[in-house]
Amino acid sequence: MADRHGLTRGLGLLEATALNMSNMVGVGPFVTIPLLIGAMGGPQAMLGWAVGTVLALCDGLVWAELSAAMPGEGGSYLYLREAFRLTRFGSLLPFLFVWQFIFSGPLEIASGYIGFAQYLTYFRRGMGVWEVRLSVVIVGVAVIILLYRGIRAVGRLTVALWIGMLATVAWIIVAGFTHFDAHRAFDFPPHAFAISPAFMTGLGGATLIAMYNFLGYYGICFVGGEVRQPERVMPRSIVLSVLLVGAMYTLMTMAILAVVPWREAAQSQFVAAHFMEVLYGRWAGSAVTVLILWSAVASVFALVLAYSRIPYAAALDGYFWKPFARLHPKGDFPYVSLLVVGGLAIAAGMLSLDWVVSALLTARILIQFIGQIAAVEVLRRTRPDVKRPFRMWLYPLPSVLALLGWIYVFATSGWTFALCGLGVLASGVAAYAVWRRWGHA
Repeated sequence: MADRHGLTRGLGLLEATALNMSNMVGVGPFVTIPLLIGAMGGPQAMLGWAVGTVLALCDGLVWAELSAAMPGEGGSYLYLREAFRLTRFGSLLPFLFVWQFIFSGPLEIASGYIGFAQYLTYFRRGMGVWEVRLSVVIVGVAVIILLYRGIRAVGRLTVALWIGMLATVAWIIVAGFTHFDAHRAFDFPPHAFAISPAFMTGLGGATLIAMYNFLGYYGICFVGGEVRQPERVMPRSIVLSVLLVGAMYTLMTMAILAVVPWREAAQSQFVAAHFMEVLYGRWAGSAVTVLILWSAVASVFALVLAYSRIPYAAALDGYFWKPFARLHPKGDFPYVSLLVVGGLAIAAGMLSLDWVVSALLTARILIQFIGQIAAVEVLRRTRPDVKRPFRMWLYPLPSVLALLGWIYVFATSGWTFALCGLGVLASGVAAYAVWRRWGHA
C-alpha cells in the first residue's frame, strides 16, 4: 500500500514501537547515567527519570493527537504547517522548524555516533582524537548503507536491532537486582531532598539529561506516510514507548547504583561495563560493551531513518530545495535527503558530547516542542475541518504540564545554551525574511 506521494505503508505497531524505543535508548543512558548522578550528587538523581517520564508522557500526548490527525511525512513540520495555515504564522513556523532541524537533527544523530566511539575505546584504551573521529565516520557510513533500501526491509532491520537493545538493558537490570544492595542503592547524602536553589538547578540539569535520553518517543511521526493504520498505530506506539523506556531507565539506574557506589559511578566513563566487571569480571564488561555498541547502531539507524524524511516533506511543499523530494526509483525512499542528513550527522560527530546534548535540546524546545503545544490549541479552535481520531487524555492538563516542563528545562540549561536556542530562533527569523524576499517560489 502506498501513500499519495508514492511511499509504501509498511510499518505496523511492532515496527513503530521498535523505531521509537530504538531512537530513545541507543547508547544515551550508558554514557549519561554518570552525568545524571553527578547533576544532583547522589541516588536522588533518579528523580530526573521520574520528572522526565511525566514530561515525555505529557508531551507524547501532544504528538499523539497531532500525528493521528495528520499522519504524513515530516512530523513537526507537517503539524506546524497545517495547524497555523490560516494564521499569520502559516509559513513562518514550518520554515523555522526546518531551520532549527538543520542544527538539532544532525546533532542528535551525532550524539549516538560520539557515544559509540566513546564505548569503543573500552577495547582500545588511549585511542587518539583522529582514531575516535574515524570510528564516527565508519559507523555513520555503515548506517547510511543499511538504510539505503525500501521501507519493508528497513522495518525488519529496525526490529532486529531493537531486540538486541532490549537484551542489553534486560541483562543489566537482571544482573543488578540479583545482586541488589539496598544500602548502596539508597546511599543518599545529607539533605539530599532539601528544597533549595541548588536542588532545583540540579533537578533541572538532571531533567535535561533525562529528556535527552527520552528524545525519540515521537520518531514514528516523521515517517507517518509509511505507517499502516497511522491514526491508531502512532498514538499507541508513542505512549507504549514512553512508559516502557521510563521503567527501563529507572530500573537500570537503580540496578547499577545497587552494585557500584554512586560517587564511583558518577566518575565512570564506561559505567555499564564497569558494573559488569564488578559482578562477573572482564569478560562480562566486554560482552555488555558489544551489546551497547549494537544499541548505539540501533539508535542512530532509527534516527537517520526518521530525520531523513523531514527535508523530504519540506521539499514537497516548496520549503526546501526540490532535489530533497526525489524518491529512489526502485526502493521508494527519499535517497537525497537520506544522504545529506547522514552526511551532516557524520560532520557533527566531530564535536564534544556534552556540548552536543545541551545545544540540540535548547535549539529544539522553543520552536518544535512549545510550538507543537500551541499547534494543538490552534487546531482545536480554528480547524474544525481536521478530523482528530485520537484526542489527548485529560485535556488540557498534559499540554499545560508539558509547557511548564519545557520552560523549566530551558531556563535551567545555563546561559550559554539558552542563548544558543535563542540564537537559532533569531537566525531563523532572519533567514525566513531572506527566503520570503528572494527564495520563495
